[in-house]
Amino acid sequence: MAARPTRILLQTTIPTTEDDWSIKRFSRLAALLSSARDEAGNTLYDVTVRDREPPGRPDPILSTIDAGNVDQLWLFAVDSGDGLTPEDCAAISRFRARGGGLLVTRDHMDLGSSVCTLGGIGKAHYFHTTHADPDPAHHKIDDPFTSHISWPNFHSGANGDYQAIELIGPPHPILANETSPTGAIRFLPAHPHEGGIGAPEGEAARVIVRGTSKVTGARFNIAVAFEAGKYGGPGLAQSTFHHFADYNWDTRSGCPSFVTEPPGDGMQRFPEALADTQRYALNVAAWLSGRR
Repeated sequence: MAARPTRILLQTTIPTTEDDWSIKRFSRLAALLSSARDEAGNTLYDVTVRDREPPGRPDPILSTIDAGNVDQLWLFAVDSGDGLTPEDCAAISRFRARGGGLLVTRDHMDLGSSVCTLGGIGKAHYFHTTHADPDPAHHKIDDPFTSHISWPNFHSGANGDYQAIELIGPPHPILANETSPTGAIRFLPAHPHEGGIGAPEGEAARVIVRGTSKVTGARFNIAVAFEAGKYGGPGLAQSTFHHFADYNWDTRSGCPSFVTEPPGDGMQRFPEALADTQRYALNVAAWLSGRR
């Protein structure tokens, strides 16, 4: 008998809003994960997608997720600071502590700063007005083009383009790709202003991949992996949710009206970049499930 599919919840930290980064703007990721099969043709992932209930009170799913049947939570922190209540954060922390797989991603400046109090992984995310990067050298604007956005805002390229990535330390399973000339993923989607992350001490965590600013040449962290162990299940902190957004995989998908930066088309012109991006997402799901 085939094992039951791993239950994945793709979840944003804002209510459903047409002109924002609601969960419908991650539909290509949901479709990719839902279509994954093992060698026998069995479905690997049972994917649920949702936005949070209106803020101001605990979300009925997030605030009880540790008592539910979800195996993985992919949390897209697209809020301005009020997306998670203390009850939500406590339950998500318990969820990972009991062995659940957790991905937490945000964006520039203070976008998604409600994740700060999440156990372990929250400490990997650096913002502008709270939990700033411990390195003062990073407290400066990298992307000078979108003037209302301050640091952290690392410019890895236009939405719709791709960036070449740098593997750090021993190659992590999340970055494996046997079809690549190097045996590893080489490209991920670009974004004009990625957020700041780092590996907190004492958390069995390490930076596994970095990017390079196309404006300043500064190197910045893209992903921090938290190994499963005494602190709980596996986890991943990602510098920006745009690595998973429909718009960054294909700008023809559209974006909220407040996105004004000129888009690129590199992901469409260079199929290897999209293939690497999709493989990365599948690798994340497999690793968070405890598979290699």
